[in-house]
Amino acid sequence: MNKGELLYEGKAKRLYTSDKKEELIAEFKDDLTAFNAQKKSQEVGKGGLNCLISTHLFGLLEKAGIKTHLIEKIDETHQRVKRVEIIPIEVIVRNIATGSLSRRLGIQDGLVLPFTLVEFCYKSDELDDPIICDQHGLIMKLATQNEMDTLKALAREINEVLRPFFAQRRLNLVDFKVEFGRGENGEILLADEISPDSCRFWDMDSGEKLDKDRFRQDLGGVKVAYEEVLKRIEGAIL
Repeated sequence: MNKGELLYEGKAKRLYTSDKKEELIAEFKDDLTAFNAQKKSQEVGKGGLNCLISTHLFGLLEKAGIKTHLIEKIDETHQRVKRVEIIPIEVIVRNIATGSLSRRLGIQDGLVLPFTLVEFCYKSDELDDPIICDQHGLIMKLATQNEMDTLKALAREINEVLRPFFAQRRLNLVDFKVEFGRGENGEILLADEISPDSCRFWDMDSGEKLDKDRFRQDLGGVKVAYEEVLKRIEGAIL
């Protein structure tokens, strides 16, 4: 499959046309960004790690009945994906309080939440991805109420698959961000990626952070942390 015109470039990926109108090619970049791209760097090999991690996790979710845009991994940094219309809502799933949740509401960092919290953010770099509620989404015509209900339900289903999967690998799935798109006939599909760029993973024994917080907080060892996450995933899947 040949990579065609560049359609979109985000912080972590590029999307290209392909030989088929209904399919795109996603390229994972080595770029690291934080705080809405105010902090930037590169980590050679990060794109390949995220491509492989996300491919494994999307495959795991497909087996659990959650439909995704992923068709196949092409090579080290490229995936073949279904063309979807991205819904401009980031869905945040939280199991343990940390980060912006603790800063916004004063909830103790590290507190295990009494139930899984699902939040929406408006996908807008210009507005710094603000938190929104369902009614905001309706006013802005981002999605219908039925679609937003579906996003919440799918996010919880994803959590129900991934949280115990990572627990078996001695990793706490603290929180994660997912994005969805409308496919053929308006069917909602999981899109984008699931990787240490979009999740927080804490080692259950040491509390060590194995995700992009290592970059955000200047902890170093980003690639080593991502490699450890991949090692545990592959150890479970193989």
